[in-house]
Amino acid sequence: MKDRMPYSAFARLPDSIAMTHHAHRPRTLILPPAPYAAALLGGWWLDRHVQALSWDWGTLTRPLGWLLVGIGLTLFVWTLATFWHHRTTVNPYKAASSLCTGGPFRFSRNPIYVGDWFILTGVSMLLASWWPLLFAPLIWVALRYGVIRHEEAHLEARFGEDYRTYKTQVRRWL
Repeated sequence: MKDRMPYSAFARLPDSIAMTHHAHRPRTLILPPAPYAAALLGGWWLDRHVQALSWDWGTLTRPLGWLLVGIGLTLFVWTLATFWHHRTTVNPYKAASSLCTGGPFRFSRNPIYVGDWFILTGVSMLLASWWPLLFAPLIWVALRYGVIRHEEAHLEARFGEDYRTYKTQVRRWL
């Protein structure tokens, strides 16, 4: 019986070499806001041109939508300030120079992406359409396997035991 092909080319490399590969920078496959933007644009188009899936909670819909967008933007700004304070990058294609564990990172290992979920939900309410939220499972898969998996491998390779300890203390989302 033949051996199966390894999951990736790095599966054959010794751990020290494979980890070094991820230490240089994350191998992020997609720009993280892209799935959210695609869901919003696609949802808007489907709602207007195929079938309306109205979301109407009366007079609460718009204020609640703006509140959720505001929460998402506040979380984003707080996270950017934390990155700036630690002098590390927000760019998902560049190497982290510091492990951020304070600020919003006390509650989530991915506070920007959590903020993006608030924004997605808020804008869906402002559009008065459920369509963008129906893409949520696809967004989750794209982020989990196209972005977060690579970011976590990078952080573990770069910060080792400090990052592994942090992972046991703070959840990936909330």
